[in-house]
Amino acid sequence: QVQLVESGGGLVQPGGSLRLSCAASGRTFSTYVMGWFRQAPGKEREFVASVSKSGGKTNDADSVKGRFTISRDNAKNTVYLQMNSLKFEDTAVYYCAADFRPTALANAWPSGIAADYDYWGQGTQVTVSS
Repeated sequence: QVQLVESGGGLVQPGGSLRLSCAASGRTFSTYVMGWFRQAPGKEREFVASVSKSGGKTNDADSVKGRFTISRDNAKNTVYLQMNSLKFEDTAVYYCAADFRPTALANAWPSGIAADYDYWGQGTQVTVSS
């Protein structure tokens, strides 16, 4: 079992920044890929970004490329999502998730498919509004 707890959400103006954190517990953090997804009201959950087990590879959705950065600190069992240049359309509940599928390499390409993720946090609300 893995427990994932997100934090750092809030209200921000367009163009502003937020940093989300997701603290994991329950299993060795470096053995699973981590991802961020989001769900806006009335929309399906969508992929935001993911990071490989070692942190050496990242995968970003086109909608956030150049604005959001995912990273992880395996010593702190935490994954981060730095969000810059926020837009109205970034408003959503943001979820972190853990993918336990075995990989040959710690730097294997991290999945952007929600069905590949085994554990999910409760989510943190991000609202971009003026």
